[in-house]
Amino acid sequence: MKRALAAHLAFLRASGVHGVLALGSTGEFARMDLAQKKAVLAAVVELAGSLQVIANITSIRLDEVIALGKFARRLGVAGVALMPPIFYPVSQSDMLEFFLRASAAVQLPVYLYNFPELTSNRIGLELIAKFAARAPMAGIKQSGGEFAYHQDLIALGREKKFSVFSGADTRLAEVFTLGAAGCIGGLVNFAPEYMVAIYDACRAGRPQDCVVESARMNEIGPIVDRMLFPLSVATGMEARGYEPGAPKMVVSAESAKIYRGIVADFRRMFKAWDLPARS
Repeated sequence: MKRALAAHLAFLRASGVHGVLALGSTGEFARMDLAQKKAVLAAVVELAGSLQVIANITSIRLDEVIALGKFARRLGVAGVALMPPIFYPVSQSDMLEFFLRASAAVQLPVYLYNFPELTSNRIGLELIAKFAARAPMAGIKQSGGEFAYHQDLIALGREKKFSVFSGADTRLAEVFTLGAAGCIGGLVNFAPEYMVAIYDACRAGRPQDCVVESARMNEIGPIVDRMLFPLSVATGMEARGYEPGAPKMVVSAESAKIYRGIVADFRRMFKAWDLPARS
């Protein structure tokens, strides 16, 4: 694991990425036990070098959230990310209490993480405002299909002094124009050159300089969407010559065939675009 992880982190650093979210959705954290999460997080922190590390400490169990959060603090991470408890419905007041108890115990800057398609629970604006008033909220990551929610989050972030990060990898120019601070996405694992170029151009006030990169991200989107997330991200990593690791779920022969087809298509595409594969 560490050899492949070191190579991938070195690739991200060399591409100009500023930091990483360890144990994020792409990393299949929900399929790991606490010991596995700690091992992965420790390895990421050890190998990250100049990359800032935020640790996703999400769990359905508050005691596990706190245990992983305290472990992350001992490792010296910059902050923690926290999704709502998954699977069961959670009221906004109970979700707020969950976040506040976790934050009080962990004592690190908190990035809330809204991805209702995965958690089945949406983090609402009123909850966010209350949390920001009572806890060290550094930001929020907005993922999933509700793109328009970026506008409300960015407006609230300006009022409450927290940053908004987007998971809308193929619409980065749009979210940066709205005022998002950055992107925490899955496709950066294999197309960091394009995503960093879009970020840099938009931050400089020159979105016209990233038209090609934005167009290519839009071409990547339909191809990666032929496979369900997060295995979809592994296709691009493999096409660039990086080891995504074995999937943590059962994969059928049908899905394996689709996976191989996407890898082959990406290899052809990346070669045409002069995106080099790791030798």
